[in-house]
Amino acid sequence: MTTDDDPKRPADETPKGRPQDQMDAAAVEMEASGHGGMSQSEIDELVASSDTGARTPAGWVGRTILIVAFCWSLFQLWIASPLPFMLEIGILNDTETRSIHLAFAMFLAYLAYPAERTPVQLVLAVAVPVIMTFLFIVGADQGQSWWILLIGAAVLAAILAGSPKDWVPPWEWALALISVFVALYIYIFYDAIAGRVGRPITQDMVVAVAGLLLLLEVTRRALGPALMIVATAFLAYTFLGPYMPDIIAHKGNSLSEVANHQWITTEGVFGIALGVSTSFVFLFVLFGALLDKAGAGNYFIQVAFSLMGHMRGGPAKAAVVSSAMTGLISGSSIANVVTTGTFTIPLMKKVGFSSEKAGAVEVASSVNGQIMPPVMGAAAFLMVEYVGIPYFDVVKHAFLPATISYIALVYIVHLEAMKANLQGLPSAYEPKPWMVRIIGIAFAIMMICILAFGIYGITNLVRGLAGDWSPYILFGLLMIAYLGLLEIASREKPLKLDDPNSEVLALPLPGPTVRSGLHFVLPIVVLVWALMVDRLSPGLSAFWATAFMIFIVLTQRPLMAIMRRINGTAESVHSIPANLRQGVNDLVDGMIAGARNMIGIGIATATAGIIVGVVSQTGVGSALADVVEALSGGNLLAILFLTAVLSLILGMGLPTTANYIVVSALLAPVIVTLGQQNGLIVPLIAVHLFVFYFGIMADVTPPVGLASFAAAAVSGGDPIKTGVVAFFYSLRTAALPFLFIFNTDLLLIDVGWVHGIFVFLTATLAMLLFAAATQGWFLTRNNILESVALLLIAFTIFRPGFWMDMVAPPWDDLPPAQLEQSLEDAQVGQPFRLMVSGLDAVGEPVEFRVEMPVPEGETGADRLAALGIETIEDGDRVIIDNVAFDSPAAEAGLDWDQEIMMVRAPAAAPSKYLMYIPAFALLALVIWWQRRRGGAGGGTAVLASA
Repeated sequence: MTTDDDPKRPADETPKGRPQDQMDAAAVEMEASGHGGMSQSEIDELVASSDTGARTPAGWVGRTILIVAFCWSLFQLWIASPLPFMLEIGILNDTETRSIHLAFAMFLAYLAYPAERTPVQLVLAVAVPVIMTFLFIVGADQGQSWWILLIGAAVLAAILAGSPKDWVPPWEWALALISVFVALYIYIFYDAIAGRVGRPITQDMVVAVAGLLLLLEVTRRALGPALMIVATAFLAYTFLGPYMPDIIAHKGNSLSEVANHQWITTEGVFGIALGVSTSFVFLFVLFGALLDKAGAGNYFIQVAFSLMGHMRGGPAKAAVVSSAMTGLISGSSIANVVTTGTFTIPLMKKVGFSSEKAGAVEVASSVNGQIMPPVMGAAAFLMVEYVGIPYFDVVKHAFLPATISYIALVYIVHLEAMKANLQGLPSAYEPKPWMVRIIGIAFAIMMICILAFGIYGITNLVRGLAGDWSPYILFGLLMIAYLGLLEIASREKPLKLDDPNSEVLALPLPGPTVRSGLHFVLPIVVLVWALMVDRLSPGLSAFWATAFMIFIVLTQRPLMAIMRRINGTAESVHSIPANLRQGVNDLVDGMIAGARNMIGIGIATATAGIIVGVVSQTGVGSALADVVEALSGGNLLAILFLTAVLSLILGMGLPTTANYIVVSALLAPVIVTLGQQNGLIVPLIAVHLFVFYFGIMADVTPPVGLASFAAAAVSGGDPIKTGVVAFFYSLRTAALPFLFIFNTDLLLIDVGWVHGIFVFLTATLAMLLFAAATQGWFLTRNNILESVALLLIAFTIFRPGFWMDMVAPPWDDLPPAQLEQSLEDAQVGQPFRLMVSGLDAVGEPVEFRVEMPVPEGETGADRLAALGIETIEDGDRVIIDNVAFDSPAAEAGLDWDQEIMMVRAPAAAPSKYLMYIPAFALLALVIWWQRRRGGAGGGTAVLASA
């Protein structure tokens, strides 16, 4: 961007392109906010303290941290590559790699994260080892108290000794090195432990006690107190089960059982969560770090501003788009806020947004990045393991809600700009009418689709003709594309990120800006192609994408120097060695940054594993379901609302990965269990996305809202007000989970291409209308009736079946004696439901519903056998006599000796989409009424973006 640094301009002169009233408002805002919030060095320290560690001592200690971080990245690349199997060297199983992964994370965390010394932090730091030492003693056998006390006292003494920010004292070195040993314990003694499964010896328990205490302390340092408190509470619950209220009581566990379950096996700390962090997440974080070091982060921001900066409230729209692109590769909402916010927030304030609104836009768009595939804050890979579906399906199901949410956020920003009559930044070119731009966007999308299909066809052709040589040929074609895009980029000026606090005279031109970094898109294409087309594992896909990214980091600078020399630019060919050295430096920095970004995630997944271990060991999930059922009275919406609130509470202060692990382990089973009992039968992925969405909303919501505090630090606004405004901007994200729970079409479940496009268009329209209603502005300012009408229209478009089911119920409730006949009358593939009575896992009577597709078969008896069910009749009662192993009935949860209470057969009903007719008629009435009041001239159509 071009900036104005002219000191001769009179102080009262209005800068070009900015109305005087906006200048006055901005001046007042700057004064009120402390001149823009934190300094850049303070912002950098904020990011370091939350993501990479705030301590990088000088001298050999600092170099040790950097070298270990670099080695961690090399280790992760090694285990993800095919090289160990090709060379038959260094082949490790999953348990061994998890052990080494945690050893790296804990060592670096103790060295890189100094402990906070605030009174609250100090009290927590002392309380946790004291409480856990007492509980370990309570659960221990006689004669074990002395070494437990010794370990607890040693950890407590190291905590009280202090934790300076500028050097690493000897006691912290001791904590770091002991952490390495306890983390590597199951790797070092792998064979011995395998020979005594379930029978831990004293040595195992000593290591487990030390490991749990050290892990809880390092969690406090790296992630703050929230996750440490939650994990400590769950561990306490494990020991104190008999003393809990009856509804959540259990028999209690001994120290031997807890040590074995949490540290010696893969049920707790070294469970699935840490395994996903080891196998998948690290490589994606490393890929993002290398992409950022190569210049892609700056490129995304510049492209967003060149395309959208000139629109009404343009910087805010650009903030949304750049955060979306950054969110594709980022695993942290806080890092996303600070990375893009340091540039976008001052520019939003420049065009008239208040500090709180500017920060709130950045918070809403950055947190939204955590629900955007393909990474989803690393939660996508955890979902693969927890839900048991392919990665491709996770991305497919999560894509539509995330995209709709971002489109709605852009529209919310537009409405805010309309309400305040804000303008965009000055542009160096004449903007085209919005209809022309929409046509241009549609044409660009069409060309991208044609290009994608062309690449797909060429790839298949090469593989069909070249056989074993096809990988080499495809790599050659990729290199040609890379060199071609580099040559295009070399003809443009290098992008520079200007000072956002300087006056903007002109935005960069879209064409040159886009062309200057097209080669950054290639590694993302490689990643998405490997994941979505070739269907490689996430780990292998990330490895190949990262390997290509390493190649780009090393070669882009010298190749650009050569090409610019050929093109006749001023850069000298003698700068090629310097550019090559700079590429090597970028690679080393990227490898170190990737590892340091992973410290918190590695610690979070390990500590969250404690919670997962407690859930599996104590059965607290079913107890929590009883609590929710008692509070909700069995009302379905109340169950979902309570689960959403609990997800928000449990997610407070947790990073995205730990957040999802906790809410999915505790609350997803609650919805599944209580839903079955109350008629809600939805795919498991919908349930996991539901709790995930509300879990990450905790990053927005006061009083904890970490992302809101980070944005307020940048903007200089009030963090609580920023969080409140961001929450209202994020209402669309809070509404989506309730909608896709009842209408799984939004998750593209069993939806074809044509229907999928229809769902996308209608759902987007509905979400824009919802945004217009909640923001109080459509074509002009809404009155109460218009806002209510828009909410009603949006709900009807989202869930037309709600009204149609009242007119024509989709189910016929039949007595159980008509089971076979109803199966025979139903169409193959239709959903078929049964209400069943039986006993739950603890022997209590329970009623629940199951849903199965109607199978092939000539008669009802044939179809019943295909489902795997054998029944006997006892008067009017129908009892399940047998359920075939691995049959649809067994998968649905049916078992012998259960009683079928009711058959719900699908009924013929008119299309639910007929409800769109009255909805659109009401929308036309609202549009007509607002235009009558003057909305056409000063307002905007729903889909207008400028």
